[in-house]
Amino acid sequence: MVILFFAVSCKKENSNPNSTPPAPPAAVDKIKDTSILYARDIYLWNTQIPTTFNAQNYSDPNAIMEAIRSYSIEPGFTAPVDRWSFAAKKSDWDNVSSGISKDFGMNIFFHAEGDLRVRFAEIESPAGVAGIKRGWRITKINGNTNMTTANANFIVNAIYGGGNSVDITFQKPDGSSTDINLAAGSYQEHPIFLDTIYTVAGKKAGYMVFNSFLGDTTEMYNRFSQTFSKFSQQNVDDVIIDLRYNGGGYVSVQDKLANYLLPSAANGQILMKQEFNSIYAQWNSSTTVNKIGPLNLPRVFIIVSSSSASASELLINNLKPYMEVILVGPSKTYGKPVGYFPIPVGEWYIFPVSFRSTNKSGQGNYFDGFALNKQVADGIDKDWGDITETSLASVLKYVGTGGFRANMEPRTNQFQADPVVVNANNILDQPSFKGMVDKRPF
Repeated sequence: MVILFFAVSCKKENSNPNSTPPAPPAAVDKIKDTSILYARDIYLWNTQIPTTFNAQNYSDPNAIMEAIRSYSIEPGFTAPVDRWSFAAKKSDWDNVSSGISKDFGMNIFFHAEGDLRVRFAEIESPAGVAGIKRGWRITKINGNTNMTTANANFIVNAIYGGGNSVDITFQKPDGSSTDINLAAGSYQEHPIFLDTIYTVAGKKAGYMVFNSFLGDTTEMYNRFSQTFSKFSQQNVDDVIIDLRYNGGGYVSVQDKLANYLLPSAANGQILMKQEFNSIYAQWNSSTTVNKIGPLNLPRVFIIVSSSSASASELLINNLKPYMEVILVGPSKTYGKPVGYFPIPVGEWYIFPVSFRSTNKSGQGNYFDGFALNKQVADGIDKDWGDITETSLASVLKYVGTGGFRANMEPRTNQFQADPVVVNANNILDQPSFKGMVDKRPF
């Protein structure tokens, strides 16, 4: 619990009884002042916020949270490390955190210059119901055929800008084209896109595509149970977790997934530690491993990208002291070893970064992200589970032979490091949530 102490001025006798008393502060001003008071109290770098910071200079709590980011100087880093403190209307966050969305349900990325693809489509969303699949190429949006990186802002606005409908022409893998009109709609997200088992050179590999640590936790826990029971019953030799677009979510969901993946020898030992600022040092805590299921493997493969953030990275960090974690994908992870929890302020929740996480070995501070064991292209031109999809194919090659695939697809590899494409994809990725959220009450 946080107790805010508001300064109350002494009452001064009014020399003019007929004068009009000053108007009380507007509700919006109170919300702004309360937001910065909380930040000065709970923000991980609270002592760096200057006394001259004036919350009234900002339009709303989100602008205030974005402004305090510049006061997050961390030893070993020259620039502020906080890129995430934010605020959201309660109604919006309640939907996001429970996995309720209202949009087209489609996420897009450039495969190469001029080659725009569907990264994924939520199964119950308008896009999913229309049958749109990962890997489909987009050739026209609302009559505009300019699907180049130079037109990224138009593309972002058309797909993510909050419009009620959009007309899109797709090219399917067989070369045929189809025109689809999508109307925005409300739907429940289902973060586990796929779970399956492959047999490679006599070895079995269990594969799970997990897209978010936010959503209906009961559903996610049930799917974890079903998936890992299947993996155990089939006596898989390896497990592949695909987190390449997973921007994070609940710490508690990460705990659950880690407990399925960790070997039995880790049971009862420290999984992770959370550390708060000096005011809340009494909240510093450790979480222990509570091993779930009989799966007992010495290593795990995790497919990642620069979109793999926060709770995804927390999972990687927490597994590392106990098992070999092999990271494969187009780029290192995002770099977010800190988290927050919702603090109610009026009709808003504010999320000032409030804690850092370390693993059993005290390792954390991965603000630069986790480096890859093997860099391979994101096979965004293939659907989930396609064994020729570049990242998955590379891992399956390793499972079968003990070594990674020798060469990436030439065309994909050629454009993988194109800074223009990377920059455009960063723009397309901005609407995606990236966070590590604790559920503790405040």
